[in-house]
Amino acid sequence: MKLYLWSGWAIICRHLIELKRYAFNTLSSLATVYLVFLLMFFGAQILAGGEAMFGDSLEGLIVGFLVWTLSIIAYSELSWSLMREAQLGTLEQLYMSPAGFRWVIVCWAGGAFLMSLVFSVPVLFLMMATTGRYLRLDILSLLPLLLLTVSGVFGIGLAVAGLALVFKRIQAAFQILQFVFVAFLFAPSEPVWAKALPLNWGTELIGRVMVHEVRLTDIPGTEIAVLLANAVGWFGAGFLLFSLLERVARRRGLLGHY
Repeated sequence: MKLYLWSGWAIICRHLIELKRYAFNTLSSLATVYLVFLLMFFGAQILAGGEAMFGDSLEGLIVGFLVWTLSIIAYSELSWSLMREAQLGTLEQLYMSPAGFRWVIVCWAGGAFLMSLVFSVPVLFLMMATTGRYLRLDILSLLPLLLLTVSGVFGIGLAVAGLALVFKRIQAAFQILQFVFVAFLFAPSEPVWAKALPLNWGTELIGRVMVHEVRLTDIPGTEIAVLLANAVGWFGAGFLLFSLLERVARRRGLLGHY
C-alpha cells in the first residue's frame, strides 16, 4: 500500500513542481483563459447592447465556462503529457514503475484534476468580480460533483493519448475536441440521451449548487447515480481503448520510438 501511495504522491508533486518552476507559463495560461472569457463576455455585450443578452443566464455562463476550463486543462494535461512522454522517449520508463502503469495513469489523472483546480479557481473569482455575479461556493458539495463531471473528460483524454501512441501526430483531432466539449456543455439536459454525454449532466448539477444554492445532500440519489454512471462509463471506456491501443503500440514497437 505504501508503494502505491508514494508513487501517487510523487506524480502529484511533479505537477505542482512544474507549476512553480515554470511560473511564467503558469501565469500566462491563467491570463489566456481569463482573456477568452473577457472577449466572450464584453464582445457579447457590445453586440447585444448592455446586459440584455445575458439576463438570468449570466450565472449559467459563468458555471459553463468554469466547467469548460476545468475540462480543457484536465484533458489537455493528461493526454498531452502522455504524448510528450512518448516523444521524449521516456514513456517506457513509466512502465517500469513497481506500482504498475495503470496506477500511474490513475494518479496522473488525479494530478491533472488538481492542476485544473489551481487554474480554474482564480479564473472563477476573476469572472465573478468582472460580472458582479457572486456564486455560492460550497466546497463539500462542489468537489465531488466536479470530480465526477471531469472524469468523463479523463476517459476521452486517455483515448486520445492511446491514439497518439499509435498514430503519433493527432493535434488536429485534439483541438477539434475542445469545441465538441462546448456542445456537450450547452446541449439541453432534459432529454434522456443528453445525460449520457460527458459534462452535460454534471454541469446541470453544479449549476444547482452554485446558482440555486442547493446542497449535495439535497440532490436526489438517482440523479447522483446517473452522474456516477456517466463518469464510470466514459472513464472506463477511455481506459479500455487506451489499453487496447497501448497493446497495438507495444506489438508494433512504437512505445520507444517517435
